[in-house]
Amino acid sequence: MERMFDVVALGEMLIDFTENGLSGQGNPLFEANPGGAPCNVLAMLQKLGRRTAFIGKVGDDAFGRTLRQVGESVGIDMGGLAADSRVHTTLAFVQTAPDGDRDFSFYRDPGADMMLGPEEVPAPLIENTKIFHFGTLSLTDEPVRSATVKAVALARKAGAVISFDPNLRPPLWRDMHEAKAMIAWGLAQAEVVKIADNELEFMTGQTDFDAGAVALLEENPNIRLLNVTAGAEGSYAYTGSSRAFVPAFKLGGTIETTGAGDTFCASALHFVLEHGLSGLEAKGLEDMLRFANAAAYLVTTKKGAIRSMPEREQIDEILRKTP
Repeated sequence: MERMFDVVALGEMLIDFTENGLSGQGNPLFEANPGGAPCNVLAMLQKLGRRTAFIGKVGDDAFGRTLRQVGESVGIDMGGLAADSRVHTTLAFVQTAPDGDRDFSFYRDPGADMMLGPEEVPAPLIENTKIFHFGTLSLTDEPVRSATVKAVALARKAGAVISFDPNLRPPLWRDMHEAKAMIAWGLAQAEVVKIADNELEFMTGQTDFDAGAVALLEENPNIRLLNVTAGAEGSYAYTGSSRAFVPAFKLGGTIETTGAGDTFCASALHFVLEHGLSGLEAKGLEDMLRFANAAAYLVTTKKGAIRSMPEREQIDEILRKTP
């Protein structure tokens, strides 16, 4: 059966306020950038010619209306985006260190993304997608946790590939034991996982990526493709029988890293849509990582995420110019 969508994602859509210099009086200026990891992933997939849809909730306020308009403007089907008249759109203030690393302050107690209920999950969207993608911000609180569990069950029943990104944000969890339990639940559901180096260490206690990956795959035999991002070092990919590593592109011009992991994740899902999950070998994994690393590098040269995703031609140009 032909599916209407390539990827449907559920989760947060929010405003990232990112630093943008100082005012004439010396006060910090923040730019309101539309974001939220699941929607960032979809925005990059749209750049790669994929058909996507989003499920989530924003406030019935100016920020929420802006987010809906931005999602629609980049081609994402926003029919699954609900609006809450009682709770405001979630906000995040992102402060960037000189090395490009980020510190997040969330205004989300509650935020509208937390208020998506199971009854608001549109089953037809999930039943008509090839891949269903989610993260852990939709597992921090009820009712959105129950909505996520329902969506994953619908995706599995429909035969969709399930993709998961832990996207650990410690300030949003009441305690880290709960965070670990929810990440473990997500890992147990997925066939494709993108995990950052600090998250791999958090879940396995291993600082060696290979050892951590082996431990994670042994605990979760359902995972058919595990991608580990290691920031400026590069990225790794693992299947049951293959391993690959590709160093990061260090071409200068990095401003901040918001959206880099999401851009990488989208590029990997694009590869899965093209090649499937069977018989993946090291050479193919290296090609996937190289493309994803190039795309992730390009998004770090701009502020924000959804409106900063690179064009396919820009990625191809870097790949042509860099051996």
